Amino acid sequence: MTITTRFAPSPTGYLHVGGARTALFSWLYARKYGGQFILRIEDTDLERSTQESVNAILEGMEWLGLDYDAGPFYQTHHFDRYKEIIQQLLDQGDAYYCYCSKDELEQLRTEQMANKEKPRYNGKCRHLGARDESKEAVIRFKNPVDGAVTIHDLVKGDIVVGNKELDDLIIARADGTPTYNLTVVVDDMDMKVTHVIRGDDHINNTPRQINILAALGAELPLYGHLPMILGPDGARLSKRHGAVSVMQFRDEGYLPDALLNYLVRLGWSHGDQEIFTIAEMIQYFELDDVNVSASTFNMEKLLWLNHQYIMNSDPAHVAKHLSWHIGQLGIDLAAGPALVDVVKAQRERSKTLVEMANASIYFYKEFDSYDEKAAKKNFNVEAADILAQLRVEFEKAPVWEGEALHQVIVDLSESLSVGMGKVAQPLRVAICGSAVSPAIDITLSLLGREKTLARIERAVNYIRATN
Repeated sequence: MTITTRFAPSPTGYLHVGGARTALFSWLYARKYGGQFILRIEDTDLERSTQESVNAILEGMEWLGLDYDAGPFYQTHHFDRYKEIIQQLLDQGDAYYCYCSKDELEQLRTEQMANKEKPRYNGKCRHLGARDESKEAVIRFKNPVDGAVTIHDLVKGDIVVGNKELDDLIIARADGTPTYNLTVVVDDMDMKVTHVIRGDDHINNTPRQINILAALGAELPLYGHLPMILGPDGARLSKRHGAVSVMQFRDEGYLPDALLNYLVRLGWSHGDQEIFTIAEMIQYFELDDVNVSASTFNMEKLLWLNHQYIMNSDPAHVAKHLSWHIGQLGIDLAAGPALVDVVKAQRERSKTLVEMANASIYFYKEFDSYDEKAAKKNFNVEAADILAQLRVEFEKAPVWEGEALHQVIVDLSESLSVGMGKVAQPLRVAICGSAVSPAIDITLSLLGREKTLARIERAVNYIRATN
C-alpha cells in the first residue's frame, strides 16, 4: 500500500500555525514511508473563499519547504463529480430530499433544547419518496439508525460513536452546491488517501464521513486527530495571542526551519531531544508519539530555538533568508560585503533575522546620525586625536584584513599608553554609529578600507565641531 496523506485547508484566511502543524505532520508521515503528500484547497465556501487566501496558503507552504507531490487541487473544479456521487446516494436510497424550512428547523431546535435533548434533525422527510419539484429542497444523507461507528484513531485510540447520536446531515444545499462532509469524503476516496491527519476539531465529522464512505463501498482511511494548540492563557490560539499567521513569523525574522522544529515539538516528542534536522524529523516521526493533550504555544521558546538555528545553520542558508529582510529595508547588497560574511559576524548576537538586518545596515549604507549615548561617552577631544592618528595608520596598512587591522589598534594603544578601549570604542562608534558591533577587526574587514577611512574622517570632524 502506498501511504497517501493530504493537507486540505479552506482559503478563508492566512495559513495559520495550527494548519501549518497539520501540514507538517501529514508531510512527515508521507515522507517517512515514501508515500504521497497531496495539497487540496477546499474552496466550496464560495462566499468566504478568496484568491488572496489561496495565495497566502501556497506562499506559506513554499516558505516552510513543505513540498507536495500532487496538487493543489481545488474542490470547485470537481462539482460535476460531487453531483454524480450525490445522485448515486439518492439512487441507492442512502440520501433523500428534505423540504423543511429554516423556521421549522429552528423551532425544532428550540423545542429539543427546552426538553434538554441534543439538537438534531428528526428525520421528518426521510421517507417521503419521489422529489417534489414544486418545493425547494436540500439533500440529506440517510445515516444508519442502529449500531455504532468505531474510529481507530492513530493518536487518541478507539473512539466509539452511536449512530443514534448522528442526525441526517445535509450533503447538498438548496442551490445544489455540495457541503463539506460530502466533498471531503469524495476527494479522500478519489485521491486514495490512506491516512487523514487533521485537528481534533474534526472528530465530530469523522463518524459521519465514515458512514458516507461505507455507503459508497469505499475503503476507509485511517484517522489521526491532532490535539489543538493553546495560547498562554489556555484558550485556543488566536490572533489575540500575537503571531499566528505563518508568513507573519517570516516577517518577524524567524527561519522556516526553526518554526518547523518548534511546530513538530508541539504535541510530538522523541525522547528529550529539542532540536531536529528535517531528516531527523522524518526518521523519528510516528503518530504513536503524538500527545493526546493540547499544547501551549510559547513565543519565548520559539525565539530561543530561532537563535539556535541562526547560530548553527549553514551561513549561506541563513543569508538566503536574510536577503529578503535586507531587501525590505531598501538596501543594495552590492554596496557592501557578502551577506554570508555578515551572517558569520552577526549570528551570535541576533535572535531574529530582523535584528540581524537592522544591525547590519551600516555595512551597506551611511548612517544619518550617531547614537546619542554612545557619542556622549566616547567622542571627546582626546578621541578625535586618537582617531585622526588611527586613520593615518590605517592608510599605511598593506592589506585590509582582520589580524593586520587589529595589530594596528594594538600598536597605537601601546604607543599612546592608553587602554585598547580608548581606541577601539571611539572607532566602533565612528564606523558603525553605535557602541555595538561584532569584533572590531571583523567589522573593519567587512566595512572595507574606503568606508572605514571616510567614516573616521567624518567622526573626527564631528567631534571637533561639537567639542
